[in-house]
Amino acid sequence: MENRKILLHAPAKINLFLHVLGRRSDGYHDLETWMQKLDLFDIITLEVADGRGIDFACSDPAIPTGEGNLIVRAAMAFCSSLGLQEELGLKLSLEKKIPVAAGLGGGSSDAGTVLRGLNELFDKPFTDKELIQIGRFLGADVPFFTVEYGAAVASGIGDRMHPVSSLNDCTFVLVNPGFFVSTRWVFENLSLTSTGKKYNLSCFRKHRSDSLSLSEMHNDLEECTGARHPEIKDMKRLLLDLGASEVLMSGSGPTVFGVFPDTGESSSAGFDDIRSELRQKFGDEVFVTRAVGAGA
Repeated sequence: MENRKILLHAPAKINLFLHVLGRRSDGYHDLETWMQKLDLFDIITLEVADGRGIDFACSDPAIPTGEGNLIVRAAMAFCSSLGLQEELGLKLSLEKKIPVAAGLGGGSSDAGTVLRGLNELFDKPFTDKELIQIGRFLGADVPFFTVEYGAAVASGIGDRMHPVSSLNDCTFVLVNPGFFVSTRWVFENLSLTSTGKKYNLSCFRKHRSDSLSLSEMHNDLEECTGARHPEIKDMKRLLLDLGASEVLMSGSGPTVFGVFPDTGESSSAGFDDIRSELRQKFGDEVFVTRAVGAGA
C-alpha cells in the first residue's frame, strides 16, 4: 500500500447538560447530555505506511503509548472491523494540547478523530452509524467525535445523538486547576438518589435546536466532584465575578467553564485580563475558546 498521511484536529468538548439516569447492567451509565465541541485541539498525524503494526508517539511523556492507549485501541478496532489487523502498518503521533483527565473529552476525542481519519484514508468503508458502533465500545464520549456534528444532544451511553446548532454567539473560558479527576471514581461515588435539579432532555429532541437554553445548564456529577475538590466552587465564583453569564463544571471535572456572551464591549484585551487573573489563582491551564460547527 502506498504511503498516505493526514493531519487531524481533535477538539475538546464541554457538557452544557449532563444528567445521569441510572446504572446499566453492562457497568456503564445511561446519560442525557448536551455537548459542544471547542476550538481547543489535540493535533494528530496519521500515516498508513509499509510494514505491520501500530507505531504511536506522543508529545506528553506521561501518556502511555502501548496497547492500553485509547488512540491505539481505536486504530486496532478500526483495523479489526475492516479485517486488516494482520497486514496494515500505521504510524500515529499526538501533540497534546487538551488537559488530561479534565472533563474535556481529550482522550475520547483523540480516539474518535482517529476512527474518522482512518475512515477517510480508506475511502469511507464505514457509515457514520457504523463508526459510532465501533466507538461506543471504546468509551461513552467517543461516538460524539466520530461524527462531524459541532454540537449534539446525546443519550444512552453517548451513542444516540441528535445534532443541534453550535453556540457561535459566545466565548467559553475554561479553567483547569491542574489535578486529575478519575471518571470511574466519580461514577462509583455518585448518588443517583440526589435531590438536586434534574432534567429530562428527551423533550429537547422534539423542538428546534434553538429551544436549548443556557439557563438550563446543569451537571449531575458536579456535586460529587465538588465535595472532594472545593476548588470547583472557587473557580465558578471567580468566573462569575469576571463577567461570565453562566458557569459549570464539564464532564466529571475538574475543568470549569464560563460563558461570556458576545457584546459590543467584548475584546481580546479583555479576555487577556480575565485569563491572567484566573492563571494567578488556578495555574496556567486557562483557555479562551469558541465553539466549532459541523466539520470539526
